[in-house]
Amino acid sequence: MARIVACDLYQVDLPLRKPFKHAAAERWVSNSLFLKCVTDRGVVGFGESLPRDYVTGETVTSALAMLRDQILPRLLQREFGSMQEVRDFLIECNGKAPADWVSPDQPQCAAWCAVDLALLDAFGRTWNEPVWPEAPSGDLSHVTYSGVLSAERKAKLIKNCLLFRLVGFKQVKLKVETHNAVDAARLAQRWLGPRVDLRVDANMAWDVDQAREAMVAMKAYGVHSFEQPLPVGQNEQMAELIRSTGQGVMVDESLNDAESLEKLLAMKACSAVNVRISKCGGLMAALQRCRRASQAGLDIQIGCQVGESSLLSAAHLALLAQVPEVRYAEGCFGEHLLRQDVVTPVLVFGYGGRPPQRPVGPGLGVAVDESRLLQYTVAQDHVGADS
Repeated sequence: MARIVACDLYQVDLPLRKPFKHAAAERWVSNSLFLKCVTDRGVVGFGESLPRDYVTGETVTSALAMLRDQILPRLLQREFGSMQEVRDFLIECNGKAPADWVSPDQPQCAAWCAVDLALLDAFGRTWNEPVWPEAPSGDLSHVTYSGVLSAERKAKLIKNCLLFRLVGFKQVKLKVETHNAVDAARLAQRWLGPRVDLRVDANMAWDVDQAREAMVAMKAYGVHSFEQPLPVGQNEQMAELIRSTGQGVMVDESLNDAESLEKLLAMKACSAVNVRISKCGGLMAALQRCRRASQAGLDIQIGCQVGESSLLSAAHLALLAQVPEVRYAEGCFGEHLLRQDVVTPVLVFGYGGRPPQRPVGPGLGVAVDESRLLQYTVAQDHVGADS
């Protein structure tokens, strides 16, 4: 048997190379939460999440407090006899803490993601096993990463489109706001070229009339997938958009836990899902969201949140290897976006969106540089035995 005896929480602001802006937020730093777990055998594992209040209803501060006060004290009482027991526990949790630890109605998916990854990493290292029972094959031949553009002023948009064309992206997502969205799509299609699969992400910026008008107009520019066109909670209206426009709607902020997905399916409010590990409650829960979406015939995008380190990217690659039907992939930005990663190896996509090789080793297969992590830590806490 093995158990966690100590945990350290880190609120971390990893600086970005340039500000990242979309309709729902603008940020200069990652706003991350890292969790370090130590087993009774002295083995260390790490988890990471990026709580966003407009996605899961959590902030870094609230997630850290929940972990410190409600989840980690109960986690220290659990023992596991094998890596399979750890996986079974996390599958049963399905992206949330056990109901007798935290009320299922309380926002917690981002907080639980840090636990999910830390347990997989710590106990994988304890028993010298990878995240999945089988050894990593490294085969991600079905995966091509997308480029992500913001609908900025005309000259800058054209410049970025030409850059994306030069580096060989075959799939591009264009983030738009309420104004000039159609013009931005027209410019992007022109300068990216006709062979690029272009899709649009509104990040909840539109109302129903704006969404309908934009979705119909963008057909002329080859856009057929629209990510989160309406605010969370407007499932009925999103279903109506699909019916009236004949276009695809991908949900992002509307999807986190299992219940949210079932509501979307029941109302036929989407044709595709954006599954992100941090917002879905960890790797095991994200895989369950993908499998359920695939069963329902939806397209799958496995995405990321701005500022993820290569720790979450390693989990992202592990998830991609389990989902051969993935349509789009976003992630592994590493130091393309971060000024400095705190994890080695740094996992970044290559030319044309080529995925990096999956890390090989126990747990998540990557190492956190704790001294570097502390450089960017703005608050921390400790639970359990003294360090």
